[in-house]
Amino acid sequence: MRTLPLLFAAWMSLWQLSSTALVPTSGSGSASSSAKPTPVAKTAVPAGLEDYLRDKMARRRIPGMQVAVVRDGHVVFSASYGKANLQDDIAVTPDTVFSINSATKTFTGVAILQLAQAGKLSLDAPVSRYLDGLPPAWQAITVRQLLNHTSGLPDILVPPRAQGTGALVGDGGEDAAWETVKTLPMDFPTGTAYRYNQTNYVLLGRIIDSLGGMPFTRFIAERQFAPAGMVHAGFGDSRDVTPHRAQPYRYPGGATGISPGALEHAFDEFPRMLRTGAGINTTATEVANWLIALQDGRLLDRDSLRELWAPGRFNDGRATPWAAGWPRIDREDHPAVAGIGGRRSAFFVYPQDHLAVVVLTNLAGANPEEFIDEIAGFYVPDLSAQNGGGLPRRIKALRGGLIARGWDQGVAVVADLKRKDPAYELREDDLNGWGYRLVQDGQVKEGLAVLKLNTELYPRSGNTFDSLAEAYAISGDRDAAIRNYRLSLDRDPGNRNAVDQLRALGAPVASGTPPRH
Repeated sequence: MRTLPLLFAAWMSLWQLSSTALVPTSGSGSASSSAKPTPVAKTAVPAGLEDYLRDKMARRRIPGMQVAVVRDGHVVFSASYGKANLQDDIAVTPDTVFSINSATKTFTGVAILQLAQAGKLSLDAPVSRYLDGLPPAWQAITVRQLLNHTSGLPDILVPPRAQGTGALVGDGGEDAAWETVKTLPMDFPTGTAYRYNQTNYVLLGRIIDSLGGMPFTRFIAERQFAPAGMVHAGFGDSRDVTPHRAQPYRYPGGATGISPGALEHAFDEFPRMLRTGAGINTTATEVANWLIALQDGRLLDRDSLRELWAPGRFNDGRATPWAAGWPRIDREDHPAVAGIGGRRSAFFVYPQDHLAVVVLTNLAGANPEEFIDEIAGFYVPDLSAQNGGGLPRRIKALRGGLIARGWDQGVAVVADLKRKDPAYELREDDLNGWGYRLVQDGQVKEGLAVLKLNTELYPRSGNTFDSLAEAYAISGDRDAAIRNYRLSLDRDPGNRNAVDQLRALGAPVASGTPPRH
């Protein structure tokens, strides 16, 4: 089952190292200085990079895209491709602005750390110290727990049933939604779990409004956009008149799904109270310049930057998958922090490699976070597609064995690896994510082999058979898709995705199967 939440959860399973892996590599100045954007350095474009990007756009059906790369504190690559507006045949230019959706949370994290650096708040203080009128169950939640999504708060945004931005709880506007969410029960005890949640960032916005002495939109514009030279950046959604804004698009069935359907407009609706979580429009080069300003000390000092990218801790001491507004990609090699938004825009910062990559698109479902590592590979060869991108070491070892012995030899390769290292184990989510990525990138035979191996290693998992079924459907093998969706349902009778896909394939579904809600 390859819905976005599951894919994102698979990514989260990689993020388990300590904060020492992400020590900032430069910067010690104040947060209030202003500077012009860093010009693009005159460096040679890595051989094959632009062909790779155009191929990726074609495979993922991306109408328009911007890419920027930062290395050693300089923008070394900046390029624009495709169409910002298909119906009027308007090309993407360096001045085209894209919605970065939930990657906005990284800017909110910086704003909160700026307030902390100024002595106006403590990350580990209860939010009730800064805001009045909160329900009793909310009062002890810390600012840090809001930033890293471990608060347990009920979500003020109802997730969409299909693609979209969801709707506020209740039947009214922002005020009614706020009153409604305060009456809802907690999702889980604070500090015991992670759950992505927009209420957290509504509260952070209110803290910035209060302690910053101005609306959070102005605070971020003055304290971050201006020092980084982000002259095109601003807040807004599809209802706002935003100059040079790329028209967002979507495929009803997903850009790389079985039946993508016809391309159509996508509409962003970000109520003002949610714009600390998803409201910024900007360009890839401006994000690159902001990342430079962040690391060279113009926005935060070195200690605050370290705090920004450090994980929180669950009550039992485990590291949280998010830092202060930033998802963490904590792997053995080339750890990173990220901004990821709307399945269309993303950026990774690799502090140990002195590198950052920004990709903004106007397609919901482009999922650039899935291929940013490969772009980074043009600058750090170990991250290249030929070397397995950002795969965990154990997956890379498996990949090497499959390439050497044949993709149908997965069980034997795993057995050999276990003989060499009795502690060798492969995570179901890691295999699932890798196999699905291979299929999406046109390596269908290889992807099917990996997903089939996952069913052999995890034969009781309904999700492994669901993913294999989807890959077979993408490859055109209807009978194999039906067979594996049924195997998935045998193991997980509540798998509504399998029911939907069987019906879409024209296959009968057993009576008593739970209906789709």
